[in-house]
Amino acid sequence: MDRSLSSRPLPKNRMTLNPLALLSRASEGRRWAYLLIAPSLLLVLVVVIYPVLTGISFSVQELRLNRPNKTGFVGFAQYQTLFTDPVFLRTLGNSVIWVVGGVLSQLALGLLTALCLNRPLRGMRLARILILLPWILPTVVAGNMWALMLDSRLGVINDLLVKVGLIPRYYPWLADANTAFPTVLLVALWQGFPFFTLLLLAGLQGIPDDLYEAASVDGATGWQQLTKVTLPMLTPVIVAVVVLRVIGLVNSPDLIIILTGGGPGRATETLASFAFKTAYSDFNFGYSGAISVVMLVLLMLFTAVYVRLSGVGRA
Repeated sequence: MDRSLSSRPLPKNRMTLNPLALLSRASEGRRWAYLLIAPSLLLVLVVVIYPVLTGISFSVQELRLNRPNKTGFVGFAQYQTLFTDPVFLRTLGNSVIWVVGGVLSQLALGLLTALCLNRPLRGMRLARILILLPWILPTVVAGNMWALMLDSRLGVINDLLVKVGLIPRYYPWLADANTAFPTVLLVALWQGFPFFTLLLLAGLQGIPDDLYEAASVDGATGWQQLTKVTLPMLTPVIVAVVVLRVIGLVNSPDLIIILTGGGPGRATETLASFAFKTAYSDFNFGYSGAISVVMLVLLMLFTAVYVRLSGVGRA
C-alpha cells in the first residue's frame, strides 16, 4: 500500500509551487532575458550614459563656480569660443603629437619586448613579471619618481650624463620648452610599453606553431615570418590595444600634470590637462565640458575610422 501511494502523481497545485519548475517556465520567455540584462543596463546608465549626458549639458551652459551670477543656457557659444581659442588649438596639436608619438613608440617597443619574451628560454617567467612593474606602478608615484630623477639640481640622470661626458652640466629637461615634450614622451614610453607587451605576448602565444613550421619549410626568413605570419595574426590584438591606449592617453592628464603642469608656456599642454585645469583651477565647468565633448567626438571618430580601415571583423 505504501508503494502505491508513493507512485501517485503529485497534485497539480503542488507542482505549480515547485521553484525549479517555475524558474524553468519563466526562463523560456523573452522577458527573462531582459530581466537578466537589466542590472548591467542600469550600471551602464549610471556609470556611462548619465555622466556623458551631464558633460554635454555642461557644455551648453555658462557654469562658473566662482561667478554664480553668470550661469544659464548659452547654446553653442562655448564651442564658437573654443575653436577660436589659440590655447585650445595649441593643445589640440599637442594632443596629436602626444597620442601619435606615444602609441607608435610604445607599440614598437612593446612588440619588440613581446617577441623577446616569447622565446622558450630560462628565466622568461620572471622577466615577464618584472617587465610589468612600470605599468603596475601608480602614475602619481611614477611621475614624482621621474620628476626627482630629472631634477636640474639633484637629479640622478643629470649626474650620470655629466659623469659619462654626454652633457657638460646639469640640464633642466622638464623646464625647457625644447626638451620638455620629448622627455614626457620618454617617461610615458617607459610606463606604457608593458601594456602592449602583455597583450601582444598573449596574442603571440595563441599563434599555432604549425604556421611557422610551414613557413620554414617554404624557405621563409625570420623577417618574412614576422611580416607574413606574426603581424597578420596579431592584427586583431594590435587594433584593440591601440584603441585602448589612444583612449587612455587622450583622457589621462595625470602624468603631464605631475611632470610639467602643462608647461613651460603650455609646451606640453594637452586637451585633457587643459580641460582639467579649466574645471578645477578656473572653475569654468561649462568651457571644460565643451573641451570634453570635443575629445569624446574625436575619440569616437578615430575609433570608427581606425577599426574600419584595419579590416578587423570584416567578413
